Amino acid sequence: MTQRIKLYKQPAGGWGALKSSLKHISEQGILQKGIATLLHSNQPDGFDCPGCAWPDRNHHSTFEFCENGVKAVAAEATKRTVDTAFFEKYSVAWLADQDDYFLESQGRLTEPMVYDAASDHYRPIAWDDAFALVARELNALDHPDQALFYTSGRTSNEAAFLYQLFAREFGTNNLPDCSNMCHEPSGVGMIEAIGVGKGTITLDDFTQAEAIFIFGQNPGTNHPRMLGELRAAAKRGCRIVVFNPLKERGLERFTDPQSPVEMLTGGATELASLYFQPRIGGDLAVVKGIIKVLLETDALDRNFIAAHTDGFDTLRDEVLAEAWPALEESSGLTEAQIREAAAVYAASNATICTWGMGITQHRHSVATIQMIVNLLLLKGNIGKPGAGACPVRGHSNVQGDRTMGINEKPAATFLDKLGAAFDFTPPREHGHDVVGAIAAMLSGEGKVFFAMGGNFATATPDTERTHQALRNCRLTVHVTTKLNRSHLVHGEQALILPCLGRTEIDRQAGGVQGVTVEDSMSMVHISTGMNAPASANLLSEPAIVARLAAATLPQSKTPWLWLVEDYDRIRDKIAEVVDGFADFNARVHVPGGFYLGNAAREQRWRTAGARARLISHPLPDRQRFETKLGDGPLFNLMTVRSHDQYNTTVYGLDDRYRGVFGHRRVCFINKQDLARLGMQAGQWVDMTSLWDDGERVARRFLLVEYDIPEGCLASYFPETNSLVPLSNVADKARTPASKSIPVRLSHAL
Repeated sequence: MTQRIKLYKQPAGGWGALKSSLKHISEQGILQKGIATLLHSNQPDGFDCPGCAWPDRNHHSTFEFCENGVKAVAAEATKRTVDTAFFEKYSVAWLADQDDYFLESQGRLTEPMVYDAASDHYRPIAWDDAFALVARELNALDHPDQALFYTSGRTSNEAAFLYQLFAREFGTNNLPDCSNMCHEPSGVGMIEAIGVGKGTITLDDFTQAEAIFIFGQNPGTNHPRMLGELRAAAKRGCRIVVFNPLKERGLERFTDPQSPVEMLTGGATELASLYFQPRIGGDLAVVKGIIKVLLETDALDRNFIAAHTDGFDTLRDEVLAEAWPALEESSGLTEAQIREAAAVYAASNATICTWGMGITQHRHSVATIQMIVNLLLLKGNIGKPGAGACPVRGHSNVQGDRTMGINEKPAATFLDKLGAAFDFTPPREHGHDVVGAIAAMLSGEGKVFFAMGGNFATATPDTERTHQALRNCRLTVHVTTKLNRSHLVHGEQALILPCLGRTEIDRQAGGVQGVTVEDSMSMVHISTGMNAPASANLLSEPAIVARLAAATLPQSKTPWLWLVEDYDRIRDKIAEVVDGFADFNARVHVPGGFYLGNAAREQRWRTAGARARLISHPLPDRQRFETKLGDGPLFNLMTVRSHDQYNTTVYGLDDRYRGVFGHRRVCFINKQDLARLGMQAGQWVDMTSLWDDGERVARRFLLVEYDIPEGCLASYFPETNSLVPLSNVADKARTPASKSIPVRLSHAL
C-alpha cells in the first residue's frame, strides 16, 4: 500500500465519505448485498448499527448510516471467511507477527476452535465439547473469583443480562468491561454531582440548543452521524464552541452526503463558531476560567442555584481565588480566549456540553467532568429543553451493558432484585475492573479469562504486561465474529467461539429473534438481522451464554435453555430486575423503542442531600512528571483513532481527514517543536516514557507536522498503548490515562 502524507483540504463527509463507503463495501466483495444491508441499518424493522452509540433521528430517512457505520457493516457482512483450512495453513506464531489490519481483514470466523499447543495451530472443536472444557476449568477453580468475565460494548441487552446472571450465579462480580477503559469517569463524576451517570439530554435537545460546547471529542471519525445534528444546529444559528488540542476536520466543515445541493455545488457548512486548542489535559482549567468569568459578571441562574444545588459558596470562593496566569498556564489558552468562550455561554439560554475520551482518559478526568457539570448547573442548564450533559459513548451498546448489570461494583438494590427473580444469593463483594483483572492474572489470582466480544489484548494499556497476564491463565475464551490479536495472546488452553453478528438472522426455537440496545441518550430499541449467517455453525451470544451456564451450573434453578428459545422471555426477566424496563416487551416493539428516562433531566437529584452538588477542584499538577525523564524536551502524548478505525478494529490504513495514507505508526507534532528538536517532518523517532516501575519504549514512528499545541503530541491507539503503565489511571475511576503520557523523542534506532 502506498504510504504518503498529503494535506486533506476537503470538508468532512461529502464525496470523500461516499467514495470511501463504496470502496469498503467493494473490498468485502458484497457491493449489492452491502447496499441492501445498509438500507436496513438503524431502521425500526432493521438492525442497529454495530458501530457507535449515536441515537437515531426518528427514522425519517432511508439513509440512517454514516461512513464509519458502512465500514462496520461491510466488515461484518463480508464475503471472506476464516475456516479450518485457514488455521491449518497458519500457525499462531505466524499470525502473531501480522498486523491488526491483516488479522481483522481475513473475514468471519465460521466454527469454534481450540488451541493445540503441540502444533501451535487452532483446531476445530464441537460446541458441546467447547462448553464442557470451559465448565471443567471453571468448576476446578479454588474460588469463583479466580474467573474473570469481560464484556465488549457491542453485546446486546439480552446477552449482557444473561452473562452477568451467569457470572453471579457462578459466584463472582468479576465483570470488567470496556466502560472501565472509556467513560467510567463520566459515570463516577456525574453520579456524585447529580445522582445519574448518564447523559441528561435527548436528540431533540440539539434542535433547541442556543449553544453547544464540545470538549475532547472528534465526531467526524468516532460518531459521524453527530455531524448531521451539528450541521442543522449551525445552520439555524446555534453557536458551536470546540475545545480540542488537534484541529479536526469533522469539527470545522461538513458536507452532508444527504444534501443534493451541498454535494452538487461543493458547498459545506461551517460547524465551529469558535475553535480553541487547549493543551492536552487543559480542559479543567478552561472550564474553571469560564466559570470565573460567569462569577465575575454575575451571569448565573441564581434561582436555580438556590433551589437545586449545594456547594455554591465554596465553589465561588475557590474559583475566584484562581489567578489568571495559572489558568492560562494550565489551559494553554489566553484569558482573552477564555473570556470569548464565556461570553457565548453567558448569552445562551440553553446550552449542551458534550465530551468524549479526550476528557475521560486523564488522571483528573472525574474532576474535569464535575467542573463541566458545575458549568451547566450555574446557569440551570440541566433539566430544560435544549440543554444538558452529553457524554458521547463509543460502542453501540456500551451504555446498555452497564444498565443490564455489567458492573464490577453492582448496587445492592440490583442484586436484591436479581436474587429474588432467579432464587439465588448473588455475591456482594466487589469484583475486578479491567486494570484489576490484569493485575489478578499477573499475580496468578485470575486463572480463567472469558471475553464476550472485544479485543482485550489490544484495547488495554501496558501491552507487554497485559499480554503476560493473559498468557498466565489456565484458559482464555473469546466470543467473537472475527480474528483479532487477543486470540493469539492466549492461556495454556484457548477457545475461539464464533457468534452471529448484528446484521444476521438469529433463529431460535421460538422463531426469528431480535435483540435490544440502548444508545447514548437512553433510547432502547430492537435490532433484527436480515442476512443469512456467515456459517451454519454460529451461535448467538445469548445462546452461547445459556449453553455455557447449563454446562457449568447443573444445579441452577434458572431455565437457561428455555430462556433463549424466545428472547421475549429474557426481556420479561429483565423487566423484573432492571429499573425502567417495566412492560419491556410491549414498549420495545413500538417502532423507535422507548426512552428510559433520567432523574436529573427531571431535576430529581438522587444524591445524598437530594440536591445537585457543585464540586470544586484544584488545577492539575503539570509538573509532576518533569523529573522522571532526564534531560531534553518533555512532551505530553495523547492517543487518538485513525479515521479507518473504530476502537481496536482497523478497517484500513488511511486517516483521510488528517492527511495520512497507508500509515499507522505516525506521531503528530507542532512545527515549532520540530525546530526546537532540530528534526524534520518525515523523520523516524522512538518514544520513551519513564515511570516509577521503569522505562517503556515505542519504536519507529514517522513525524508528521500538524496543527497541535506546542509540547503536545498525538499518535494512534493501540500502537502507543505500551507506553501507558497499569498504574496511570484516572483518580476514583481507574480508567487508563491514555490521553496524557509524558514522553521524550529520540532518533529511531
